[in-house]
Amino acid sequence: MKLYSTNNKENQVGLKEAVLKSLAVDKGLYMPMVIPSLSNGFLKNLNQYSLPEIAFEVCSNLFDDEIAPSDLMQIVTKAINFPAPVVPITNNISTLELFHGPSLAFKDFGARFMAQLMSYFTRNENNELTILVATSGDTGGAVAAGFYDTPGINVIILYPSGKVSEIQEKQLTTLGKNISACEIDGNFDDCQRIVKTAFLDEDLNKKYNLSSANSINIARLIPQSFYYFEAFKQRQSNNPLSFCIPSGNFGNLTAGLLAKKMGLPVQKFIAATNINNVIPEYLNTGVYTPVVSKQTIANAMDVGSPSNFTRMQQLYPNVEEMKNHIVGYWYNDEDIKRKMKNVFDETSYIMDPHGAIGYLASEDYLQSNKDHEVIFFETAHPCKFKDDVENAIESSISIPTAIKEILNKQKLSTRLDSSFDSFKAHLLG
Repeated sequence: MKLYSTNNKENQVGLKEAVLKSLAVDKGLYMPMVIPSLSNGFLKNLNQYSLPEIAFEVCSNLFDDEIAPSDLMQIVTKAINFPAPVVPITNNISTLELFHGPSLAFKDFGARFMAQLMSYFTRNENNELTILVATSGDTGGAVAAGFYDTPGINVIILYPSGKVSEIQEKQLTTLGKNISACEIDGNFDDCQRIVKTAFLDEDLNKKYNLSSANSINIARLIPQSFYYFEAFKQRQSNNPLSFCIPSGNFGNLTAGLLAKKMGLPVQKFIAATNINNVIPEYLNTGVYTPVVSKQTIANAMDVGSPSNFTRMQQLYPNVEEMKNHIVGYWYNDEDIKRKMKNVFDETSYIMDPHGAIGYLASEDYLQSNKDHEVIFFETAHPCKFKDDVENAIESSISIPTAIKEILNKQKLSTRLDSSFDSFKAHLLG
């Protein structure tokens, strides 16, 4: 498999280098040179395949024999060992529950797959790998759980102080061993900027063998395409199917675009955001204007400069072409709270704030596409946003036992300001 940098198509590497280095030397993100079409037989008979078997088929086509079939099956079987059920809510709106993994968030798919893939690529090497990851909420917990106690790999997680929920913070700061955390006095964009700068810093690269577990890494993106096929398999009807994706850094949606390029017959992708609405505004105006992110109750989507926009542009180079495949909507905190309450009262289904944004956008989209079916993503268990959810629905929610246990653990993190120099000094010190 060959991949190219989004900044220079001539800058090409193999899968191993793309996964272990994360970011190209020219600061570009890696994209597959070729996105193969899956066979019609596979696509028409998805109901005959388990989720790990779907993952194997997708990877087999993308990786082009770079990993032996037996090793690849072992990687996907170890990584994707939990379900992704589609739950109907109305006759044309369903949700794909992506929170049945160990950290109770959709990031488990990418983090666990990446951990297995990196472990495979470094199995015969003595040089320790250091993973840097910025998180606006769920990525940190998923990466911590996915890489915990993985031989030869250390993980440093950067998260914005006071801008993640208590459960999210405990998930990424309580494991110890090869997992450490830096609490940054800033926002997610500051954390992401520090990580990107670190990859290009000569001093840090002399001391550390650096890689990333953010969705800038292609190994995070590819496994997120698996559950689009799984959701299509479970759809309610044969009506045109659109997916609604609550979006922050837009890796999840970009993975869906890859699935469509591979042949999955998706009618439309609905990009649903909170007030950090850079992509919906781009789709509306044709002008891409990154901004400083604003804090909301849907904190995993508090991103003002989505990294994966550059990948979206590789697939659809201009706004008119992108609009043929993607439509955007955005909502504020009051909209989110109101929809959580409304859906709970009418159906007893409990959504987290991100899922509520997905539901809102699904409804708005169906206003002009009444014959369509929409599956929106429920990206995290509602308990991860317990206070906001309970306040919105005016009812208590249960907390899984595994989460109750970590709430009693001691938080272990290093507090830093938002400058790269402080982070660099911490690592070199």
